[in-house]
Amino acid sequence: TAAVRSAAPYVLVSLYVLIVGPPGMLLALAFGWKGHLYALGHGGVRLALALSGIRYRVIGREHVPLDRAAVYCSNHQSNVDPPVLFDAVHPMMHILYKHEIDKIPILARAFRFGGFIPVDRRNKEAAMRSIEAGAQSIREGNSFLIFPEGTRSRTGDLLPFKKGGFIMAIKAQAPIVPVAITGGTAAMKRGSRLVYPAEITIKVGRPIETAGLSLDERDQLIDRVRAEIAELLRSLHEETSRRAR
Repeated sequence: TAAVRSAAPYVLVSLYVLIVGPPGMLLALAFGWKGHLYALGHGGVRLALALSGIRYRVIGREHVPLDRAAVYCSNHQSNVDPPVLFDAVHPMMHILYKHEIDKIPILARAFRFGGFIPVDRRNKEAAMRSIEAGAQSIREGNSFLIFPEGTRSRTGDLLPFKKGGFIMAIKAQAPIVPVAITGGTAAMKRGSRLVYPAEITIKVGRPIETAGLSLDERDQLIDRVRAEIAELLRSLHEETSRRAR
């Protein structure tokens, strides 16, 4: 049944985190092996995807600027989107994550060791501190994944974009890479804990430069990135329709 199939990834990945998390963090702390933590993270995500029967494919991987830090900006339809994008797009993708995850001790510590940054959107002052920390991390060479809609879309249509991630990119003068992801709702619907086999498709667009932009130009930047993601989604939907015929 779907419930039994869904329970296996939760149980086995939880055990994976409990077993490899503490020694992995000790090694990272003792020797500065941040890459070691990312390897363990990718292992956990791939285990979960394999157990769930979730596959993904990436279109436009040539647009990923591995030689420089960037902000990857994606739409958000399902809880499977963040782990899939973490594994699929960049080997050391940092994430701005909801601070509620800090209630999960081992996972939260691993996130912090890995350079992930929590964001409390209900506290504007704390959120701006997170944005500043993210901009500094980007200047140090770390790429970040953001979901500017702030929550999952119920319809698949793009929601209004929040400004924080764009402010972060402008402060760091880093490019924004538009990303579209589809198929997540077939794997895990909003409000449900059940996970179903599905194929996720990711399309990466060309980087959009922010060099020379000021914070006064963030709204125009948001409009441009949102339009690019909408176009990527449109092209994915057209391809899905063609394949279905």
